Formats: sequence, structure tokens, C-alpha cells
Amino acid sequence: MATVDECRQALHDLAARLQRNAETRGRLDFDRTLACRVPDLQTAFHGRLTDGLLVDIADGDDPKAKIALIADSDELLALIAGRLDVTRALAGRQIQVKANPFDLLKLRKLL
Repeated sequence: MATVDECRQALHDLAARLQRNAETRGRLDFDRTLACRVPDLQTAFHGRLTDGLLVDIADGDDPKAKIALIADSDELLALIAGRLDVTRALAGRQIQVKANPFDLLKLRKLL
């Protein structure tokens, strides 16, 4: 099981990767609140997806977030590191993403 600090760092790594992607492909018109819930650690993080960037990452849940990612710590790290395919993880119920279908399509463009 990964630690809370490792999960927090993984989210910051994801934010850096999205920043690099935005520099090469341009910014994506997408502005949503995001919650990342990690049940095995009984913790959560929240932030905001703005123009295809992940910003304002902080500890704690946002129950009103428009997008919620729910994953145990090891799956979260594997997903962000690219060792876990998001489609297979969703199909295998290793992770859950709660969002409207149009937001899911835009999320695919980010990654």
C-alpha cells in the first residue's frame, strides 16, 4: 500500500505532465472541479482542471466536485505512472470515475 505522501506526489507529477502536454498540444477548454478519493488510506485530495491543467491540488475531499476519481493508493500510483491502462482499470473496477459522459470524453483528450 502506498502512502498519502506518495499519492500527493503522484498528483503533482500528473499536474506537471499535463502542463508539458499543454505546451505541445495547446490548452483544452475544460474547467471542472476534481476530487481524488483514496479509500484504502481513508484520504482524499481535490483540485481544479482549468484549461487542461491540474491546479490548486490540496488535501481533503470536495463532495461537490464535478469529477471524482476513486482508486486505492497502489492503483492511483500505477494509473498516473502509466502502468495501469485507464480503460482496463475502469472495466476491471480497479478505479471508478464519476463524471458526466461529455466530461469523460474531454478527460481522454487530456491524457
